[in-house]
Amino acid sequence: MQTDKNEPIRIGFYICHCGTNIASIVDVEGVVKYAAALPGVAIARNYKYMCSDPGQELIGKDIHEHRLNRIVVAACSPLLHERTFRGATAKAGLNPFFLHMVNIREHNAWVHTDPKQATRKAMALVRAAVQRVALHQPLEQKKVSVHPDVLIVGGGIAGIHAALTLADAGKHVYLVEREPSIGGHMAKFDKTFPTLDCAACILTPKMSAVKAHPNITLWSYSEVTKVDGYVGNFKVTVKRKPRYVLEDLCTGCLECVEACIYKEPKFKDEFNLGLGKRKPVYLPFPQATPAVAVIDPETCIELKTGKCKKTCVEACGDRQAIDFKQKEELKEIEVGTAIVSTGFQIFDAKRLPYYGYGIYPNVYTALEVERLVNAAGPTGGEIIMRNGKQPKTVAIVHCVGSRDENTNCWCSRVCCLYSLKLAHLIKEHAQAEIYNFYIDIRTPGKSMEEFYNRVAEEGVQLVRGKVADIYPENIKDANGPLIIQAEDTLMGRVLKIPVDMVVLAVGLEPRGDAQDVRRLFNMSCSSEGFFLERHPKLAPVNTFADGVLLAGCCQGPKDIPDTVAQAGAAAAEAFKLIDKGFVEMEPNTAFVVEEHCSGCKSCIPLCPYTAISFDDEKKKATINEALCKGCGTCVAACPSGSIKQNLFEDDQIFTEIAGILAAEPDNEKELEPVASR
Repeated sequence: MQTDKNEPIRIGFYICHCGTNIASIVDVEGVVKYAAALPGVAIARNYKYMCSDPGQELIGKDIHEHRLNRIVVAACSPLLHERTFRGATAKAGLNPFFLHMVNIREHNAWVHTDPKQATRKAMALVRAAVQRVALHQPLEQKKVSVHPDVLIVGGGIAGIHAALTLADAGKHVYLVEREPSIGGHMAKFDKTFPTLDCAACILTPKMSAVKAHPNITLWSYSEVTKVDGYVGNFKVTVKRKPRYVLEDLCTGCLECVEACIYKEPKFKDEFNLGLGKRKPVYLPFPQATPAVAVIDPETCIELKTGKCKKTCVEACGDRQAIDFKQKEELKEIEVGTAIVSTGFQIFDAKRLPYYGYGIYPNVYTALEVERLVNAAGPTGGEIIMRNGKQPKTVAIVHCVGSRDENTNCWCSRVCCLYSLKLAHLIKEHAQAEIYNFYIDIRTPGKSMEEFYNRVAEEGVQLVRGKVADIYPENIKDANGPLIIQAEDTLMGRVLKIPVDMVVLAVGLEPRGDAQDVRRLFNMSCSSEGFFLERHPKLAPVNTFADGVLLAGCCQGPKDIPDTVAQAGAAAAEAFKLIDKGFVEMEPNTAFVVEEHCSGCKSCIPLCPYTAISFDDEKKKATINEALCKGCGTCVAACPSGSIKQNLFEDDQIFTEIAGILAAEPDNEKELEPVASR
């Protein structure tokens, strides 16, 4: 049912109680009576839950029976339910863009305590909406086809699970990982809580499945450098860094590593966090995928000076997999959706010098201890400290860098449980006495509380108190025992406990390059720096950039089960877009009135979505509707006023403002003008 330009405006007004969210502070009956008397309003109603099926059916029924051609709904945020009410309007045969929503929950009921003033504000907002909706134009949503391939950025457990889910469903996936091997942080763990399963036993089969899957193109040691396009049609540039070993020819025999001119490992092993050494040619860890060696240009004599004997080339023999002339490659691909699963970084404990990390050799981070207890780690699974001794007493300090206004105020979610896990493993490997210093023990999730009880029953000392200082027992011997000074808040006394080793349970932070990734994909970040989801409850894997999804700890701290669950959800969202075959674009885009455009080009650099280009023949700016997100930046900045925006045209905005500022009577007495408040 489209409206004729000559047809009189007949507006249907509906206000939602939202249970008691709105009705407890706003006089909804009074607002209905007020709205019914406004010009153009043919019917006004209230209902307890307008978003429910009966509420939507009420709107549809009234559209037919009362020949309504405009709808105003006063309820919650349009972000939450505008799509719902547009659907109800369209189902009744009316153009969905003849609907306007008024947010009287978040913008009114939830921020006011005076019912009279809240009701007045609701009336003013309703009056503005009624005047505005009369000027709405019938718009159409355009459809854009979706490319069936998917890009996944980040090859940790989140990226791996999402890739396998989509690939098993028959979709082609490009999995891009910046490190030489996929696996992420999970590949560094020894065991996982609460079941104490071997991390490698869980992860390695999935890594191998990624490499072997015909629907997955795995690009390790690679980075996404450019993203153009829009949902359904992204053009992505991937930089493939030279590893100087050809993946197609390398068999993973590692004879080149053995034959390297450096007979003993000499350089810092990044995978083992500097606790071990490696050669210039190396495999990051035994289960690395792809199982292809990489040559470090910073330490390789041939790449630095060109004067090496190249014993590695001789060892490779007829395979000729080593190529010192290999160059960086740029690959361009087209995908319909992208899943960002770039993970996290651990808190730098050096930022809290009173814990002694980087000062006293026997202070470790939890991730370093994960490598020490791992059979494939630098000590073969033996807990040997930097002084060559095995600890007899160990302190584990919780919440390092978390729940602290001086560092990060958020809880990193996994620290309590991995601290309990490490307490168990250290006790198992070194038979040491363990002290856990905690603020609160947080063990949410299935079987987590049982795991806590299990560790407590093993004799681990759990001390409720924040560690204030760590210092050597003998000031002249930094390698010797350390004193832990902390207040036991349950006993009400200060403790000073000598220990051989300190483990800092460092929290999870956004990666240092998170802002660069955010700009690539036009995403937003929360105040903490993690990538921001569209809605924390209803759209936890979607972003405000259509077609870009989130999985894993890049969205916020979480454990492995939650990471895998979110990766599956992201894969399902990507599959939904692809399988549908098209996406409907919002029509609230900007457009250029060519006869008014002077061709000054001032709008082009201002567009955050690169949606504006310049037509050299016409000497006019043009806007790509598929790229435009309706932010309005160009509309506000155009010096000639030649750029307009659907749903936000000047007459609509000015009429709405006039409605807000108009003087209106109260239900009981004459009130001063709204504008005078």
